[in-house]
Amino acid sequence: MSKGLGTTAGRTSRRRILRLAGGGITMAVVGAGLTGCEDESATGGEGSVPSPRSTSPEDGEGGGAGKDGKAPAPLWTKTTSAQTYGDNDELVAVDGVVIASGDPLAALAGATGEERWSLAEGATPGAPLLLGAGTLYLASGKYDGSVIGFAPGTGKESWRSRLGKEYRQPRPIAVDAEQVYVVAEILEADGSSRTNVIAALNSTTGKVAWKEQRDLGTEQNGIHAAVQGRHLVYTDYKKNLTVRDTATGKQVWTRKTTKTSYGPFAVHQDLVIVPQGPRLQAFALADGSEKWSVEAEEFSLFREPSLVDGVLYIADSGRTLWALDPATGKKVWQSTALRDASVQVPRQFVGVGGTLYGATDLDPEGGVHAFDAKTGALRWTFNDGTGDHHAWLVATDGKHVFALHGKKLHALPA
Repeated sequence: MSKGLGTTAGRTSRRRILRLAGGGITMAVVGAGLTGCEDESATGGEGSVPSPRSTSPEDGEGGGAGKDGKAPAPLWTKTTSAQTYGDNDELVAVDGVVIASGDPLAALAGATGEERWSLAEGATPGAPLLLGAGTLYLASGKYDGSVIGFAPGTGKESWRSRLGKEYRQPRPIAVDAEQVYVVAEILEADGSSRTNVIAALNSTTGKVAWKEQRDLGTEQNGIHAAVQGRHLVYTDYKKNLTVRDTATGKQVWTRKTTKTSYGPFAVHQDLVIVPQGPRLQAFALADGSEKWSVEAEEFSLFREPSLVDGVLYIADSGRTLWALDPATGKKVWQSTALRDASVQVPRQFVGVGGTLYGATDLDPEGGVHAFDAKTGALRWTFNDGTGDHHAWLVATDGKHVFALHGKKLHALPA
């Protein structure tokens, strides 16, 4: 499966705006904050984080070595140039570095937090950081119509492509071993745009493999996309779930969803799995037929799903955490640990060993939760106490769990 899973194209998605509006903040606030990269010392008092420390075998087993329900202290904490809006693809860990979307775009060493490289105007704020075949693909932060590929370990440019002058700012939405998939506005003679195009760029030559104009009224922002074999699947704010053939760009099928999903979906083998309010539905990629569905508890709505080590994890608004077989929708386990602890619901998951890490939205009872992946038991919750209005994001390199909160990036032992 492509690592373009569940990405969002566009500077600011409606889901992000709704989250910010719910917190009573404006987009002007989102753009504010410190830039650069410096050591963050623990000062004590409100908003401080535990002092960095090194781990040892005596610290415990699993769950970041937390003990007695307490979160481990971060190995390091940095203030970054991050400019994020809450989507999973704005923080990545690869090739020994961790990268958060921002200006400048900076890569920090996973082990120490030291800066490895930095690029001014390297990324468009809010656009995804897409990883594929050892390359980091970005929409140009210079807004010059380019899509650029970089070696994530060094920051060196390795690939560049342009869709054409008649299109405005193509934004990558997904990537596989052969192509980078983009959406862009189609320019009118007066410089305005009423339609948009979806296209595939060859990831070796940069040449346009195909391009298809999307229907009038569709939007180029807020698209979540993934690639599975010969299927490019994506959702948008017009309640469309669409699948195209990756070789030709031709539409295989499209259907209206009952609810608009503002977050990522999941793809497993020949299925696309989409949360729609109180229902979680799986559709066949080949023809769009429904294969299974799961109902949340009464008055509860499903959040965003994540596939981790072959298990589908998803929480609902009633603070129940579900582990499901993605092929059948059958329950592996169901946990009320979130409700019992009166903590907030996670919306993004990563796993290391036997521990599942979940990142929440803005709430003070949230942060990064660590769960037993076999039972759903809550081990601990990490929160930096800053009260920052941004959603938490998590990524892992298998040795660390990186937790981004606003401009604070913490490396937790995995």
